[in-house]
Amino acid sequence: MQYRWDFLLGAVMAVIWTLVGLVPLHIALVDRRPIEGWTFERALVVVGWFTLLKGVLEGAVNPSLISVVEQIRKGTLDFTLLKPADAQFLVSTARFEIRKVVDGAAAAAIFVYAFARMGLAPAPADVALSLGLLVTATLVLYSICILVISAAFWVVRLDNLAYLFNSLFDFARWPVTIFKGFWRVAFTFVVPLALMTTYPAEAMLGTIAPRTAAAAALGALAFGAVARAVWKRAIGRYTSASS
Repeated sequence: MQYRWDFLLGAVMAVIWTLVGLVPLHIALVDRRPIEGWTFERALVVVGWFTLLKGVLEGAVNPSLISVVEQIRKGTLDFTLLKPADAQFLVSTARFEIRKVVDGAAAAAIFVYAFARMGLAPAPADVALSLGLLVTATLVLYSICILVISAAFWVVRLDNLAYLFNSLFDFARWPVTIFKGFWRVAFTFVVPLALMTTYPAEAMLGTIAPRTAAAAALGALAFGAVARAVWKRAIGRYTSASS
């Protein structure tokens, strides 16, 4: 019964925070001129992808990877490394927060509402492409988290770094094209928020260029390769120090 109430409370809080997150968008765009081509309804699609990806982050990525930091502090990571399986896979699948599926339901509701307001439905091919870009977005998000967690092998406390990433990730609820100059470049290439939410939204809306989608896939693979290399080096340093 306790778990059921925890799930219901988490679901209610997820809905409340989703609605609260829509307030700035509503103020900025409802009954106003589009910003860089983004109307309120089109920007809602970006928020939908942000909500979905936030659920992936908090439900499938963070729970497992955060526990790695505790294992490093306590020196218990050795038990994982001794198992006959890939250590990165094991630490990435150790824990899940099932209640975060509510974010997926909230994202679906946002998509339905946004397209209903626009009076159209996304084409099946566009939906398929956007789901493909969700895979690339998840890979980038996961890779960034791996890079942050890998830093724990050198710096034990990661509070500030984790807080910085979470603060930056919150900007993903906005279309990247509304940012100018340095921030647009940073959110496209350094911390690629564009790849995480704007590109999947553009794909669902049928406005993304094929070369942009291809570049997003290549960028995700590059992030994954870098994260894997950094993780392997961090693990090598840890095993050398503990042997």
